Amino acid sequence: MPQKPIELILARQLAGYLSIPIFVVDADGTLLFYNEPAEAMLGRRFEEAGEMRLDLWSTTFLPTDEAGSPLPTEALPLVIALRERRPVHKIIGITGFGGVRRLIEVTAFPLEGQGGRHLGAVAAFWSMEGS
Repeated sequence: MPQKPIELILARQLAGYLSIPIFVVDADGTLLFYNEPAEAMLGRRFEEAGEMRLDLWSTTFLPTDEAGSPLPTEALPLVIALRERRPVHKIIGITGFGGVRRLIEVTAFPLEGQGGRHLGAVAAFWSMEGS
């Protein structure tokens, strides 16, 4: 397996220290990591789920809009940040591995390396429950 860019390694390391759920994807949209707070919300440890291609993770969590209508992959905040290289903030619904549906707020932003190299994107998200 080829070495990941140092910026993605550092993003993953930083995510491990944060207290809010974080997803890190590479330039192809492959989910490289989600942290412990995301594990609690999604119902499965990252070590069990492993890396996932965009076509898998973007449908695994059954994303919906706020009203519960299915959300196409291209409308997901992390996918928009990845493809359009711009920050995005949205409220969406997801269903974790345990079958629990939650409304979450998501803020996603692109990751760029030196010289503007497109490396991927990061999403921070949190449950709307109790807010």
